[in-house]
Amino acid sequence: MVKAVCVLKSDVIDGTVFFEQSGDTVKVTGEIKGLTPGKHGFHVHQFGDNTNGCTSAGPHFNPTGKEHGAPEDENRHAGDLGNVTAGDNGVAPINISDKLITLTGPDSIIGRTVVIHADVDDLGKGGHELSKTTGNAGGRLACGVIGITQ
Repeated sequence: MVKAVCVLKSDVIDGTVFFEQSGDTVKVTGEIKGLTPGKHGFHVHQFGDNTNGCTSAGPHFNPTGKEHGAPEDENRHAGDLGNVTAGDNGVAPINISDKLITLTGPDSIIGRTVVIHADVDDLGKGGHELSKTTGNAGGRLACGVIGITQ
C-alpha cells in the first residue's frame, strides 16, 4: 500500500488531504477548513511548484490529453476530482475513491499540487468557455504539494 499527504494552507484556509492506494483505487480523505459554504472545485494540478502561489501549479494534471470532466466521466483529466462541499461551518469533508489517479509509476500524482478553488466545478458541462479546461471553478484559494508518507 502506498500513502501520500498534502497540507493546504492560505491566510484563511487550512486543510489536510490523505491519499492511500490499494490495487487500482486511490482513497482520498481529509478535510478543508475556512471555506465559504457550498461546493468548491478540487483538483490535482500538473506541477509541484508553488513558488508563485498556486498559479505555479499549472493546469489540471492531464497525462492523457483529455477534456475536463466529472470524476465519473470516461473523458476527463486525471486530476479532475470534482467538488468538495463546505457546510455552514466552512468545513468540507473529503471522502473520494478514484481509479484514474495513481501514487505509483510515471503518472503518479506524488510531487504534484492539490488546489481548492473558489467556485463550483461545472464538471465540463456548464457551457462556459472555461468549462472544458478548468470547469470554470474560479480562483485558486489554497494549494499544497502531495508528498509520500508512511
